[in-house]
Amino acid sequence: MDTARPRAIGPAQRTVAAGPATPGMVREQAFAADDRWVGVVRTEPGVQSGWHHHGDTDTYFYVLSGAMEFEFGPGGHERLRVGAGDYVHMPHGVIHREATPPDGPAEVALVRIGPGAPVVNVEGPEPE
Repeated sequence: MDTARPRAIGPAQRTVAAGPATPGMVREQAFAADDRWVGVVRTEPGVQSGWHHHGDTDTYFYVLSGAMEFEFGPGGHERLRVGAGDYVHMPHGVIHREATPPDGPAEVALVRIGPGAPVVNVEGPEPE
């Protein structure tokens, strides 16, 4: 592959991302290297992930469709609700979980920048 030339990756060329899977979520990889990952994530209605963080990886995404809510912060009591048209930055190391509402799926275009494992599962958020 010539890395000095532009490339396009269409939906049929994306691959299911390696790594820990979350039931109800499909991560499709378009581009990947040691310190970055680009793809699309689709989450079914009513799905709530487990608590996790992204190690040393900063995550940036654009909500293409649907809505999501993130829980984070001490005791997991802080909330961030996002919907179609919103950009989001999840800083590296922030323990969180995300959920979709029961009435609709969500789809996001995602970019992760940083070295190491993109997902680190944990027991829960930091205590209050």
